[in-house]
Amino acid sequence: MTTSEHRTIDQRLARYRRFSLLDTPPVASGRLTRMVGLTLEAVGLRASVGQQCRVVLPHGASLDAEVVGFAEDKTFLMPIQKFDGLQPGALVVPVDNSKGLVMGKECLGRIINGLGVPLDGKGPLKGDTSIGLNAESINPLHRHPIDQPLDVGIRAINGLLTVGKGQRIGLFAGSGVGKSVLLGMMTKYTVADVVVVGLIGERGREVKEFIDHILGPEGLKRAVVVAAPADEAPLMRLRAAQLATRVAEYFRDQGSSVLLLMDSLTRYGQAQREISLAIGEPPATKGYPPSVFARIPELVERAGNAAQGGGSITAFYTVLTEGDDLQDPIADSARAILDGHVVLSRQLAEEGIYPAIDIEASISRVMPSVVSDGHLKGALQFKQLLARYRQNKDLIAIGAYNPGSDPVTDRAIERYPHLVQFVSQGIQQKAPLVESVSILQNLLTAGQEAGAKAKGQEPPRAPPKKPPGAR
Repeated sequence: MTTSEHRTIDQRLARYRRFSLLDTPPVASGRLTRMVGLTLEAVGLRASVGQQCRVVLPHGASLDAEVVGFAEDKTFLMPIQKFDGLQPGALVVPVDNSKGLVMGKECLGRIINGLGVPLDGKGPLKGDTSIGLNAESINPLHRHPIDQPLDVGIRAINGLLTVGKGQRIGLFAGSGVGKSVLLGMMTKYTVADVVVVGLIGERGREVKEFIDHILGPEGLKRAVVVAAPADEAPLMRLRAAQLATRVAEYFRDQGSSVLLLMDSLTRYGQAQREISLAIGEPPATKGYPPSVFARIPELVERAGNAAQGGGSITAFYTVLTEGDDLQDPIADSARAILDGHVVLSRQLAEEGIYPAIDIEASISRVMPSVVSDGHLKGALQFKQLLARYRQNKDLIAIGAYNPGSDPVTDRAIERYPHLVQFVSQGIQQKAPLVESVSILQNLLTAGQEAGAKAKGQEPPRAPPKKPPGAR
């Protein structure tokens, strides 16, 4: 190549040297080609599953959507919020969704939606930390074991179904048996630093009533409420449950004792079912695709204790039992992965016993590890007396039972009014853990003394009291 040719090439290249490299690579956008139900199909889009996109609507408006699947050259998206005005060929642009949520102590007392947008009209969230929606999982071998009781302020739970710090327990109930009221009582009375409430898929009216009347101004001061009513898109309901868990994880990482209340886990599973069926996943168990039963453990396992010396998340998940059927797929799956379950009985609610906790059908799997031997023995005796009375309830009602034929049944009949009084509790009544254990021991001791006097024997002496958690 001659010198003149080199000079010509240099001159031509010099014209392009004023252009600098782009700070960010160009993003390939796509176009909408199909919409079926809540599912949007786009072509030409290069986005990964879980990435957020913006669909450009007419007149400059836009719609936020998330990639939920793909098939060959088609990308499936689901809108995050309610939408209107979509047209074929609309532009779909991937956006950066790495921006975190502002979080800090200033967020206590706030009400937000699944995107972290405030719903209470108090302005934007303020804090000194930015967190993402997903957190790193904790090695199960590094978690601190559950060895301390948690005072939830409910006598029946404190005395008979004692909860440990870091436990994950389910509230199984049908509609209208008082689960929301029970959650509100625990929100106000539980001894915890921070309370995180996730209202997932509930009616909008119930969200307002829970915040104003059940939670109240005092309970809201130390709480963060994440709400996604039933009229929200299924993806928003999923995000609300994940965000509530993430907020609880943030405060746990700060060393706080956190109470996480989620109402309900069933609505979370139903939202995942809507998404999975919309993108073509085949149903497996009573209309639920397999991904639903994979999502629930992922959410639940994020709660629990941190490493030694860290905070804890004690989680209560409500599970709706359709037709009071405890074998519902969601209920059956949740019962297997949770650390216990509290069953609310419609029959007890109809009898006017609130909270309508079915003591016989409920269990706390960590109770033996967090209470004293005397407390555990007393709880077992209480359950035995209650079970014996209910086994003979029909005979007692019609007068067919002959007193004196069975000493245990006689004692159950004599103690039954006191048993019902123990599990009953008013909405404005708080029952601390120590007080609940003391009442339980006195109730059983009085029954033993009454039975001994009836037989002419010396009444047994009450065992020395031990503080809760002592072995």
